[in-house]
This record gives sequence, C-alpha cells and structure tokens, in this order.
Amino acid sequence: MALGNSVTRILSAPLGKMAAVDIDMPMEPESGSQIFNLMDLEREAEVFKEEGNAFYINKAYSEAFSCYSKAIDACPKNASYYGNRAATLMMLSRFREALEDSQQAVRLDECFMKGHLREGKCHLSLGNAMAASRCFQKVLELEPGNMQAQQEHKNASSILEFERVAESGFEKRDFRKVVYCMDRALGVASACHRFKILKAECLALLGRYPEAQSVASDILRIDSTNADALYVRGLCLYYEDCIDKAVQFFVQALRMAPDHEKARLACRNAKALKAKKEEGNQAFKDCSYEAAYRLYTEALTIDPNNIKTNAKLYCNRGTAGVKLTKLDQAIEDCTSAIKLDPTYIKAYLRRAQCYTDTEQYDDAVRDYEKVYQTEKTKEHKQLLKAAQLELKKSKRKDYYKVLGIGKNATDDEIKKAYRKRALMHHPDRHSAATTEVQKEEEKKFKEVGEAFTVLSDPKKKCRYDSGHDLDDDGGCGGGGGDFDANNIFRAFFGGQGQGQGQGGGGGYNFESSPNAGPGNFFFQFG
Repeated sequence: MALGNSVTRILSAPLGKMAAVDIDMPMEPESGSQIFNLMDLEREAEVFKEEGNAFYINKAYSEAFSCYSKAIDACPKNASYYGNRAATLMMLSRFREALEDSQQAVRLDECFMKGHLREGKCHLSLGNAMAASRCFQKVLELEPGNMQAQQEHKNASSILEFERVAESGFEKRDFRKVVYCMDRALGVASACHRFKILKAECLALLGRYPEAQSVASDILRIDSTNADALYVRGLCLYYEDCIDKAVQFFVQALRMAPDHEKARLACRNAKALKAKKEEGNQAFKDCSYEAAYRLYTEALTIDPNNIKTNAKLYCNRGTAGVKLTKLDQAIEDCTSAIKLDPTYIKAYLRRAQCYTDTEQYDDAVRDYEKVYQTEKTKEHKQLLKAAQLELKKSKRKDYYKVLGIGKNATDDEIKKAYRKRALMHHPDRHSAATTEVQKEEEKKFKEVGEAFTVLSDPKKKCRYDSGHDLDDDGGCGGGGGDFDANNIFRAFFGGQGQGQGQGGGGGYNFESSPNAGPGNFFFQFG
C-alpha cells in the first residue's frame, strides 16, 4: 500500500519537482542485484579472457577472437580485452579491425602501453608511418627503455624514407627503383594497399604485366570496389593491347571513384589510341600508304608507355614504309618495334625481308635464325634457307653488277651490256694510261668476260642463279681453267682481223680521236 502511494505521488508530482523526490528504498534490492550481476559478468569475462589466452598461445586465433569478443560483450569497459582482441586480429592480418580495437583500448586507458604499441604496429602495417611514429613515441614516454618501441620507431622512419625515394623515382620514371622501395616498405607494412598499388602500377609500366595483375587481383579479392586496383588491372590489359577490356576496368574504377585522374587519363588514351590505330589500318587497306604512315606516326605520340601497342604501330609504319620504298626507315621502325617487344616475330620477319631487299644478307640471316629458333615452322625454315643462299651468293662475284644489269635481264640485254662494258674496259683503250690504271682496267675487262661467259650460257646461268659453285664446270666463269677474256671478246665481235694493240683487240683498233679530249677513244674495224 505504501509502495502504491509512493508511485502515486511520483506520477502526480510536477515535472520540475521530480528530482527532489528520491525514493531509493524500493530500488535497493534491484541495485544490489545489479552489483551482483556486474560481478558475475566480470568473472565471466575473465573466464572468456583466460580461454582466449589459451587459444592464442596455441595459435588458434579464430577461437581466441571469439572468446575475447565474448569477454568484451560481458565487460565492454575493460581496455585489456580490446588489447587482446587487437593482438589476435593482428595475427589474423585483419589490421584495420585491430586498429579500431587498439584505439578503443587506449581511449579506455590512456596509459595502456601495450595498446599504444599495438596501435602503432597496426598503423605501420597499414602504411601510415607518421601515425605509427606518434604511437611509438607515446610508448617511449610511458616506458623510455622499451626496446620494441625503439625498433618499431626506426622501422617507421625507414618507411618514410622509402616513400620519399619512391616518390622521387616515380617522377623520374625510374620504376625499378620504385618497385625496390615498395618491396622494402611492404616487408614492414605488409597490409598497405597504397604501397601494393604503387608497386603494381610500376610493374605494369615496366612491362611485367603478370606480376602487376597478381598484385591488383589480390587486392580486388579483398576489396572488389578498390578503384586503384581496378585502374591497375585495366592498365595491364591496356598495355597488353586488350584495349576494349581495359576501358571496361577504367570505367568501373571511375564509377567507384569519379575523381580518379589516372583512370580518366588512361581511359582517354586507350580510346584515342584504338581509334587512331584503326584509322591507320583502314588507310593501309585502302592503299593510302602516305596517310597510313602519317596516322601511325600520330598514334605513336599518344602514349609512350604503351609498349606492346607501340611495337605494333612501329611495325605497321614499317610496312607502310616498304610500300613507299622507304626501306631504311622501315628497318629502323622494325628495330624500334623489336626493342619494345623482343618477342615480336612479325617485326623480325619484316625487318629480315627489308634486309634482303637492301642486300644486307648477313643481317637477314640473323633475323631469320632468331625467328626459326623461336618458332620452328616449315615456312620459317624455308625463309632461313633462302636467306642463307642469298648470303652465299653475295660472297661471290656479282656478275649482274659487273655488267650493270638486273637479275631479270634478257639475253639481248646481257649482250648489249657486255658490248658496252667490254669496249669500256678493253686494255687497248687505256694503253696511254698509268700502269696502275691499266692493271685495274685489265682486271675489269676480265671480269666482264667472265660475267658474260656465265650469264650467256643457260646452264651456267641457272647454276649461278641457284647459288651453286661453278668451279666444277672446269672452264670459264668458275674461277678455274684457262680463261682468256680476249678470246671471249674476239668471239663476240666476230674475230675479224688481228688486234692492233697489246691486248689483241679482236678486230678493233683503239686510237685517240684527233677531235676528242683526253681519255676519249674511237674504234674501227681492221
């Protein structure tokens, strides 16, 4: 009845006077119960903590995590429970969650040295060296001789230095140095996505695409919305000339982070490069070789970092150059393509053909050997053999050059060429010259006769053109036997009369013309 009256008085009292009405007696049994329950919860929490410690010692970290979580649920104001769970989360490599528990621990107890130490380690693992340094400094304020804090403070300083060197290296495009610095930094900051992304980006810029993709994919497995990882994944595809797929990743990265400047630039470059390359290809198909050459040149200026696509562009421009008879430039373009991509077989084949066309047979053979070593196909073997044959042929006298004619010259053209060269180099024509000139002209005269002997004989010409040695013929043109250029000359010009000079000119008399200048001669039948 008294209790009922008390309640009635409370309910009927003015709101402003409720604080003055303090009825503790009816609540005392309940307060005692709360205290009793709190003590029970603390004891229960300690039991969970001890269980967690046992699991932790046995490296059963998932079970330890569960026990510490129960302890926290039972007693959420105990800093050590958060500290223990943070230690467990760190062993599970869940550093972000561990960081939250460590921060909660030091909020509950500012002097909790282990809490500050663990917070610093979490910051360090996540790559925040500045924040880590502050935590380790706090530990050293609480315990100046703490060796672990001193060492971790040095580690934080090392990471800051690696970051500084890496930033400078990236600006100088020294991507190998950046990769080295990030590897060293990740040895301490193992969970830092920022360092991993920078390393992956530089690996991509170095052409080490599988490694870069692996790093980016690992991050995306943990966080599928990570815009930086999506960008790097797209960058690898872009540099491997998979432009359409690359654009998809860039677009996805921009969807996650609309202000991602690198993804926006890469997406723009990818689209521009694809469009320009396709435009050049179409011009080439339309036989507009000048336009194709110009478009490929423009495409090469879009992104110097895209090694694989630029290698193809150089090779394509080389092909257009061949059509424009710019063989030297074509060789240079193919060489540039090979420097960018040493595995680019098509560039080797194209350069080898250009070397053949410019009679640089040694270089052609080297390129075909490289191709055949890489891809041992029947076609490549035939190309190599053909180049080796041309090289062998080039080591002999080039009878076509001696006569000043092409390799497809007709019989009449061969005869006309011989007539012209034989008369030009006949010794009688140079009887008034110096001894050195006479010897040189006599040598050329013999070469002209030798060339005519081979090229005017269908069988010998066939063997010569096929690259066979002519020494077996035992006569003229093989370099053996009793070869007499004067006999060839006399036979060709009909053998009329006796030679008027020392050379026995086959019916021709070479004399100085009264009206001709020095070195000019005329001939007449004897």
